[in-house]
Amino acid sequence: MAVGTAGRLWARIGTGMAIAGAVGLGLVAMPAGAGAAPNLPPVSPEDLVASVEKADPGPLNGTVELDNALGLPAIPGAPDLANGTKEARVWSDGTGKGRVALPSDQGEKTLVSDGTTAWSYDSTDRTATKKAVTPGEHRPEAADPTRSAADAITELRTTSTVTVDGTAEVAGRPAYELVLAPKPTERTLLREVRIAVDSEKRIPLRLTVLATGSADPAFEVGFTDLTFGPQDPSLFTFTPPPGTTVKDAPQGDRTPGGKPAGAAPTVVGDGWDTVVIAKRPAPEQAPQGTPDLSRLGTPVSGSWGSGRLVTTAVASAILTDDGRVAAGAVPEQVLTEALSK
Repeated sequence: MAVGTAGRLWARIGTGMAIAGAVGLGLVAMPAGAGAAPNLPPVSPEDLVASVEKADPGPLNGTVELDNALGLPAIPGAPDLANGTKEARVWSDGTGKGRVALPSDQGEKTLVSDGTTAWSYDSTDRTATKKAVTPGEHRPEAADPTRSAADAITELRTTSTVTVDGTAEVAGRPAYELVLAPKPTERTLLREVRIAVDSEKRIPLRLTVLATGSADPAFEVGFTDLTFGPQDPSLFTFTPPPGTTVKDAPQGDRTPGGKPAGAAPTVVGDGWDTVVIAKRPAPEQAPQGTPDLSRLGTPVSGSWGSGRLVTTAVASAILTDDGRVAAGAVPEQVLTEALSK
């Protein structure tokens, strides 16, 4: 597994918070009250996976609902990570340009990418942050179940038993239920990942994670409505409103070749029991607004050193006193073994 791909997957699939840059595989859950299962032609797991990997749905827009039941501890400065349901609107032109609107009680955060520059605008404090987009980079993707599910299939299929478990209706569209369950050799907190795949477009519509020993989903993100077709080009441009404070996104220290300085995250293991180990920025180097993680979890120690253990229904993380963080959808023992290597 490539370090970059694994790091992105385990950062995006999960809480997306600074605890790990990879705090788990929290995906999406099957909502209650789903309609009758549609009658669709049989398809093999292999053919369904292959069709997802080749899918090209083109332009689209829709509403995404996220239901967080991870049971995260209270995190100072990051109230949005608490349990609850949130909603977002997403738009894509099908070629890499995108827009996400994330409403809140105080206002709205807007993420826009025109293919060369990504913007993040917060109407609450009227601040905007811009960043150059690397060719091939997918932005914005904070509320994109399609990207998260496709990455999960790519990274987990070789260490999973893959089946098709009937059909479902998601966002008014018939879908196949693709199920990835860890093989017996995998040491993970998860029982299975369920991905509802659109029967026509073959894109993931919904992703579900079930933890071992629990019948209730731990996390949900999926479309509640979805429309395919051309989108207004103006959606994918952004002009800061008058009075907006504009700043560049932190790039970190750069080498003369233009690449970020410092060691890349280390990936230990693969598939379901992957552990990502990264270096946390020093407090004085952390971006403004970064949550305070210093008192989270419970104290732990071992041959690797000492730190604090944070656990959720589907993931765990150790924040070491020497500035590392190890995280994955795994029990504590797997983390400590990874840190000791």
